[in-house]
Amino acid sequence: MSSRRLATIALPLLAACLAAFAGPAVAATPPAPLDLRVAGGEGWQPDNDFRFDWHNPNPVAWATVDYRVSDLAGTVVLDSSLPWDADRVEDIHEPRPGRYRVEVWFESAAGEPGPSVTAGFRFDDVPPAAIGLSLPTGWIGGDKQPLLRLSRPAEPHPLSGIRGYAVVAGSVPSHPCAAGVRCAETETDLAADGVGDDLMPLADLPEGTVHVRAAAVSGARVAGPLAGGTLRVDRTPPAIDLGGMPAGWVSRPVTVRARAADALSGMAGAGALTGIAARGTTPSVAAGDAVSLTVSGEGAHLVSAYARDVAGNSSPLATAAVRIDRTPPRVAFAALDPADPELLSARVTDELSGPDPARGSVGVRPRGSRRQFALLPTAVADGRLIARWDSDRHPPGLYEFQATAFDAAGNTAESQLRADGAKLVLPAPLKMATRLTAGLGPRRLPARTVPFGKRVLLGGALSRTVGAPLAGLPLLVTEHFADGSTPRRHQLRSGPDGSFALRLSPGPERRIELGFAGTRTLAATSAPPLELKVRTGVSMRASAASARIGGRPLVFRGTVAGKAAVPAKGKSVELQYRLPGLPWTQFRTVRTDPRGRFRYPYRFSDDDSRGVRFGFRAFVPAEPGWPYEPAASRPVFVTGR
Repeated sequence: MSSRRLATIALPLLAACLAAFAGPAVAATPPAPLDLRVAGGEGWQPDNDFRFDWHNPNPVAWATVDYRVSDLAGTVVLDSSLPWDADRVEDIHEPRPGRYRVEVWFESAAGEPGPSVTAGFRFDDVPPAAIGLSLPTGWIGGDKQPLLRLSRPAEPHPLSGIRGYAVVAGSVPSHPCAAGVRCAETETDLAADGVGDDLMPLADLPEGTVHVRAAAVSGARVAGPLAGGTLRVDRTPPAIDLGGMPAGWVSRPVTVRARAADALSGMAGAGALTGIAARGTTPSVAAGDAVSLTVSGEGAHLVSAYARDVAGNSSPLATAAVRIDRTPPRVAFAALDPADPELLSARVTDELSGPDPARGSVGVRPRGSRRQFALLPTAVADGRLIARWDSDRHPPGLYEFQATAFDAAGNTAESQLRADGAKLVLPAPLKMATRLTAGLGPRRLPARTVPFGKRVLLGGALSRTVGAPLAGLPLLVTEHFADGSTPRRHQLRSGPDGSFALRLSPGPERRIELGFAGTRTLAATSAPPLELKVRTGVSMRASAASARIGGRPLVFRGTVAGKAAVPAKGKSVELQYRLPGLPWTQFRTVRTDPRGRFRYPYRFSDDDSRGVRFGFRAFVPAEPGWPYEPAASRPVFVTGR
């Protein structure tokens, strides 16, 4: 390659290297700043504190950044410089509200200015004048939306004009703008037509006293003086209560009272009323909180009531039923059941309220008597009065009956008649008469005395009074013991011929009762009481068959049977002796121990007794509380020697 060719290539490379070491070239005229911005935008602003931002498109160290603020007439308000690397200026304050322009440019070290850029901004902190506020009077009710009427602020208006109105309505007074006199765009109502749109509906209001506050808002969002007023809102209908309502059927006219209550607008002012009506009748309407209606006709009546409060809210209908039955029920005895003639039944009917399921009675008295009917135990079931007449408990004769019935409304009716119109008269005894015979032992005696420890046969028969036997029927035998022990009961059944038998266990004396309880068709009966006497069981023995005169004593020992009845202090026993041909003579009384045992030593001392054969025995006499008959032991014989 030639040297000329090398020189051509080397010169540009050298120039590039020198340029790299020397840094960027400094232009003769600075460029224009880029993206000049007014913080908050170029619209009207209420705060006198502005900031401007820009961007340097060429990172060359210019000598300064110059800026100038002037009004629209061109009067310079501010002219100043900043270091070359500044990209903003702040804390700019204007002397008065108005429209302004900011101009920014770069200036070189040689003092040559570059092209400038401008941006407009506006400042207005003057509030609008006061406005007038007009609200509806009286209570607001139902779904009505009250209209708020605002009068325009007086002129002159702020430079920024009137953007609209800020309005707030609530339970407590408050400012319509959260920041006080500075209002956000969302806090300004009626903004579409500005100050000319001065009629506004108020929605979503709370109930009670509502405080309304409003102010005109300038174009710079500065609120003027507040205007205020109050509304009264009641959207809740009154409550209504129906009083005097019976729970069920009644037999009298009913006065129903409707009473309304309202916690807000109340029921005492103009427009408040209360109405009540029965179905098919003209409503009764009265001003205020109360109205009444009397219902007197028979049947079921639907009563409805409503109320309207001062605010115009109407309550839902309150309904209730009134049931009136003034006609007594009908009652009549049914025919007797041949299988159970003492069961009395009376049918109760009532077309309206129906029979009372809990009340009613059947009474009885001798036929033709003027005495009150004696009430029988009566059950009420399925519209019937059911009673049982125990004719066996009444003296023989004719008896008449009366049924007393009630319906559910409280009406009552009495009747002595059957369904066929005949009077119910029945004889006593109504059931077939029966007879029960009984006795003790083979001869069936009404009373018998037996030795201690002997079993006794009890027998008898059950039959109709006319004599026909009654087989297979239950009988009750009760033994009442003289010692006061628990009675003993036996359930028997008559045999095919009506007879029965029972062997009684040994024990103390007793009274025996026998009874037949009867059936639905057979009358109850009982046998005369039986008396079973039991002699005391007593035994005695001597220690020897002979006794020496003046020698060792002879000892008599014995036992009284029935020790369960022996009292704790013992039972008295008489010791007796007898010579041949003479009566028994008591010579000593001893007392047993609690187990019924006794002992007595006897000494022969009379010489006249030598060779004499004596008889000795123990005799148990009657004693209060002793449940046995008097008895003596077998005699024992002793010869004196």
